Amino acid sequence: MYRKILVPLDGSLRAETILPHVEGLALKLHASVTLLYVDETSDFTLERDEVVDVNTYLEKRRKRIKTTQAYLQTIVDKWRSIDIDVQMRIGRGGVVACIIDTAKRESVDLVAMASHGQGGTERTFYGSVAVGVLNRIDRPLLLIRSRIAKPADPATASA
Repeated sequence: MYRKILVPLDGSLRAETILPHVEGLALKLHASVTLLYVDETSDFTLERDEVVDVNTYLEKRRKRIKTTQAYLQTIVDKWRSIDIDVQMRIGRGGVVACIIDTAKRESVDLVAMASHGQGGTERTFYGSVAVGVLNRIDRPLLLIRSRIAKPADPATASA
């Protein structure tokens, strides 16, 4: 049924809540998995008379990509150790478009993701991304609503 699964991740614990579900599916169905991280930082465009240190920009980008590769590699190593065929991809550009394009390019049978990634007030990554993918995807989508328990407030915790 599902032979190839695409798993978009953003590095957050919320996005990772999909991993146990995909691990179980991959083992049961002998499916291969592609982990996808989308580097959504765009190439910079300069305003008139604006100056940017290109070397600094490129160095930061290289570090970010290296960190991302190391992050994905930990999942790859774990899954390969239990005989899951897994690979990683790092895409660029708009997150929804990259997920859709990667699903087509990799001919995946299923896209599996969490409903919220780097959430909170900082960023609602997979909330809006999940809706965008849901509205545009042309193949099955497994969407898990992620909930991360918040630490107890010491002021309200009972002794």
